[in-house]
Amino acid sequence: MSGRHETTSAGEARQDERRAERQITALFLLSSASAIALAIVYMRGGQPQLEGLFLGIALGGVACGLVIWGNRLLPQGPFVDDRHELASPAAEVEAAEEGLKQEGAVTRRKLVGRSLGLAVGGLGLAALFPIRSLGPSPGQALARTPWRSGLRLITEDGRPVRADDVPREGLVTVFPEGHPGSADGQAVLIRLTPGLLVAKPGREDWTPQDIVAYSKICTHAGCPVGLYEATSHLLLCPCHQSTFDVLRHAKPEIGPAAAPLPQLPLRIDPEGFLVAQGDFSEPVGPSFWHRQ
Repeated sequence: MSGRHETTSAGEARQDERRAERQITALFLLSSASAIALAIVYMRGGQPQLEGLFLGIALGGVACGLVIWGNRLLPQGPFVDDRHELASPAAEVEAAEEGLKQEGAVTRRKLVGRSLGLAVGGLGLAALFPIRSLGPSPGQALARTPWRSGLRLITEDGRPVRADDVPREGLVTVFPEGHPGSADGQAVLIRLTPGLLVAKPGREDWTPQDIVAYSKICTHAGCPVGLYEATSHLLLCPCHQSTFDVLRHAKPEIGPAAAPLPQLPLRIDPEGFLVAQGDFSEPVGPSFWHRQ
């Protein structure tokens, strides 16, 4: 009776393992199918409710499968590691051999493992599509503006600016030709009293007829620098009260800004129009964007 009972118990245990393996495989396959469905929905334009449903099923399938695997297929404790001889007892050797001889014992476990790999692979595939939504790498886009050598300076309404049009100690907002209203190309143009400007080395020919141009974008938080105090020759940012010394390459004097305003190199063409010699001296905008 005892031997028959043990045989019956062993048979029931094997049946229970097979049921658990089938359940786990089904859950992992469901998870992989849901992950693929999530990727398809995303590729076709997306639908938040369906995406959330498929993501929940995919993650839940993997989680439930792992829980069943741990509770019904892995050895259950508690375990006591008693000292014993290195050689395995004959009964254990026979039991291991018998287990290997059982038809499909190894194949079923391989199927469970492969279905888990398929589920994880499906989730990984679905995760690639939201990553694509981040868009292309900005590259050098933050370091360049529309300004190029030979482009005329224009007003917001597209009118080219002559050197004679700039009033002494007055301020004119300008843009690169072909880009009126450009956010990163906007600059402030000032004609200074002769002899006051202290040019930075290498920039001596950037200010024809004492006309200087700086980026209008504050190097603190990107606000427009649109106020000019002619008596002190300071440009002021109204957002956080940063001030820049126009006579000394727009070096910050007061306020939170830590970097000078980038300078635009200028020249005058044969027709008397102001044109750029190239792009700004440094990347425009808040200085932390281009901090090395």
